[in-house]
Amino acid sequence: MSTATTTASGLSALMEHRIRRAKSVNNLMTGVFGAIGGFFLMLIVALAAYIVFRGLLSFDPVFLSFSRDGIMNQVFNTVYLVFLSLIVSVALGVPAGIYMAEYAPENRWTGFIRISIESLSSLPSIVVGLFGYLVFILMVGQQWNLLAGALAVSILNLPLVTTSTESALRALPADLKYGSAALGATRWTTIVRVQLPAALPHLMTGVVLAAERGFGEAAALLYTAGMSTNINWSSMDITSPTNAFNPVRPGETLSLHVWAMRTEAVEPNAVDIANFSAAVLVMIALLFSIVARTITKRVHASLAGLSDQAPQGGTGKWRKVNAETPVPATDTVNRPEPTIDATNFTDRFHTDKGKE
Repeated sequence: MSTATTTASGLSALMEHRIRRAKSVNNLMTGVFGAIGGFFLMLIVALAAYIVFRGLLSFDPVFLSFSRDGIMNQVFNTVYLVFLSLIVSVALGVPAGIYMAEYAPENRWTGFIRISIESLSSLPSIVVGLFGYLVFILMVGQQWNLLAGALAVSILNLPLVTTSTESALRALPADLKYGSAALGATRWTTIVRVQLPAALPHLMTGVVLAAERGFGEAAALLYTAGMSTNINWSSMDITSPTNAFNPVRPGETLSLHVWAMRTEAVEPNAVDIANFSAAVLVMIALLFSIVARTITKRVHASLAGLSDQAPQGGTGKWRKVNAETPVPATDTVNRPEPTIDATNFTDRFHTDKGKE
């Protein structure tokens, strides 16, 4: 009896020792990873603060004008080019991600596509810029223009948007697809009305990252977008080479403007212009990220049938809109008849009846 008691006490002490050791290791690793994350966060914040601080010190009211020393033309060119590139990237990348996640079979062809996407994501910007110059400028017979720059940036962003869309759809619970199919929805209806709204926050992360790359890209635009800032804001002819909204006109972006002011400019205040341009570029990218995520949260809440303000009868901050009153399980008289149409269920999701 004493031997059994001694053995039990020894096992209990051993378990307590292991638990204390596991807790110590967990606390240690939590502190290590927290310190690493905090270090990189402080590094990013310090870098952004340094750029903004130097830009504010170099500020001159003339910089916020459309004159030669102003940067407002470059600001417009940057936003316009990013807008054009996002149209192409989202229009091609999201369907490609949907195909890879929902339709592509696991075979050699799919493996080749994945390798191609990974290879495309590793291309240097200067190589994409030269490719864009050969294809979008020389072969088309055009001069440097914003559309060519947007297409070059889209080549860099396509792998990012495609992989983020695929990973967002694959990360969703399988119950969403099974439940939608059980209610009679087709595969396409399930993707458009169920999966994409549920994956919207993750999808927007890829879109925001693609936009941030467009804001900061310079090498690819050096050979495609050009360095001109000749904009006639009174022109109403969109085909005019000086019309602001003409996509086939040359346009210098802020990133190219910073590079030019630091390397080729002869103006006495070139350094101040470059510092302020860099600060404005950082603030625009940060503002875009904040606005995009705010809009995403509101749209996602709306698509999920939620409301920021609880209507009458609601309790709490979030409340489902137009939610039907649940029928008690004991009510067998007024219980509605099920209207599930499962005709497409077996077509979309193969059920193994032999296992039932």
